Amino acid sequence: ETLEMAAWVGDIENFTLELGETLILPSRVAAQVVGDPGGEPLACAARALDMPGPVFQRVTLFHQGCRAWEIPVASARARRTVFHSMLNTERSPITGKRVQLMATCLCDAFYDDVAAATVEVLEHLGVEVVFPEAQTCCGQPAFNGGDWAASRKVVRHTVRTFAGEEPVVVPSGSCAAMLFHGAVLEFEKEPDLPEVEALGRRAWELADFIVHGLGVKTWPGRYDAKIAFHRSCHTRGTASGEASLALLRSIPGVRLVEFGEGEQCCGFGGTFSVSFPNISAAMGNLKLDHVRAAQPDVFVSGDMSCMMHMGGLAAKEGKPIKTQHLAQVLRDALRGGVAGSE
Repeated sequence: ETLEMAAWVGDIENFTLELGETLILPSRVAAQVVGDPGGEPLACAARALDMPGPVFQRVTLFHQGCRAWEIPVASARARRTVFHSMLNTERSPITGKRVQLMATCLCDAFYDDVAAATVEVLEHLGVEVVFPEAQTCCGQPAFNGGDWAASRKVVRHTVRTFAGEEPVVVPSGSCAAMLFHGAVLEFEKEPDLPEVEALGRRAWELADFIVHGLGVKTWPGRYDAKIAFHRSCHTRGTASGEASLALLRSIPGVRLVEFGEGEQCCGFGGTFSVSFPNISAAMGNLKLDHVRAAQPDVFVSGDMSCMMHMGGLAAKEGKPIKTQHLAQVLRDALRGGVAGSE
């Protein structure tokens, strides 16, 4: 009840203190949970506390309302301020044009063309792409579900699989953030934290790598379409969103359209959509309404999970929307295309 009341009145300080005491968390960790820009740790904490649906909704609204990724989170116990700005500022220097590609589970299962487009885009830039065959998952599903022990096993496999010094490029803001942010959190007290941190410093979301890693600010070709671009929650606190928009704005023929409540979550959230399907669908349908009002030719995102969620909801309604990953748009622009495959 105390947590709910603190959320209801927007009391960040007491909410953080109460959460830490309830889950027996150090004050610093409690502040990280509340202040995480994506909200996944807070969702995991709510699940661990077995919060009823209405209370969870209130806590979720509290997190969105206080915008903890922009506002300092004060711990009443430690009286320390934690600022959340850029999550991945420490980067290993890029010394060559050879990268390792993490294709992600969604590429493997549903969006193989996104992986192919990513390779074509990188090769256009003169980058040699290596695909480690032993790769599996980044570990995020177990991390979000609160099973950090299982997630750490997957992450350790990922660290071994992507050994080396080359950048690891990921066509997903979500999976990239797991490597440089989520994994570091769950390895905080593990002896192999330095190895995990080292991989995180080499991990790049695709658009971020192109713009800030390679220094490519404009994209050639042509793509005739009106685009609604969705920033995924996991790219908050990173340079990926602006990098994607910079590339899209530079393509002749692209017309970017704004839509209402563009910064709001699409409702997918990985395991969140399974645990809270009604809330997830309601959030997605609200975003769909705003997107449709802008009348884009194609809905574009740097995360396939958001594309899958939005496209699935629209198809279920019998009013499908065209979706594409940023990599597909960049690839199709090189071919002089129009709004292409869904």
